[in-house]
Amino acid sequence: MAGSSDKFEELKFNELSESEMQERAQSFLARMSVRRTVRSFSDRPVSKEIIQQALATAGSAPSGANRQPWHFAVAGTAEIKQRIRVGAEEEEHEFYHGRAPQDWLDALVPFGTNEKKPFLEIAPWIIAVFAQKFEVDANSEKQKNYYVVESVCLATGLLIAALHNAGLATLTHTPSPMKFLNEIFDRPVNEKPLMLVVAGYPSEGVKVPSIKRKSLEQISSFH
Repeated sequence: MAGSSDKFEELKFNELSESEMQERAQSFLARMSVRRTVRSFSDRPVSKEIIQQALATAGSAPSGANRQPWHFAVAGTAEIKQRIRVGAEEEEHEFYHGRAPQDWLDALVPFGTNEKKPFLEIAPWIIAVFAQKFEVDANSEKQKNYYVVESVCLATGLLIAALHNAGLATLTHTPSPMKFLNEIFDRPVNEKPLMLVVAGYPSEGVKVPSIKRKSLEQISSFH
């Protein structure tokens, strides 16, 4: 099990000068500030190796007791992506036509979303993010994981940042419920699907909603 060793190793920490820190922080902020969620994708192929590198970055995220309670199931074939779209659109139809309260539907109007999700078949890669509630050890005994949702969300945040940094567009999609993903990817019952991350190139000429992000003063406070 990850993190079971009682040995320690020296931290590999590369200290930077104040000016280098400022330059890196500003450069990364500029890069991430233009990140936008895209709902219209191109079918242009994207190298599997790029996705693998982004997933490896996600795997470097901190987690409760270092249990690393995540699994990323990646769909790249037309057959699997088509099954994901069918399953997602079934749940989304229920959401838009009865399950969602009116205030939620009203909040979605500016984004022009509906139950149709063609991007699930068009984009080259669909990543299903699973949270592992517990693990089963070599003795077939359950080992509880800790801070599961928090840990998986941290890893997914790094995944999105890594994909954007690599030059790809992304979309987080959360059809609910998502148990159909366990069946499609043959994942065990101890894993709960949390979201889909769509990755690829945006379609040519795509437009995104005109939005404003909260200012630094609105999202932070120093004491």
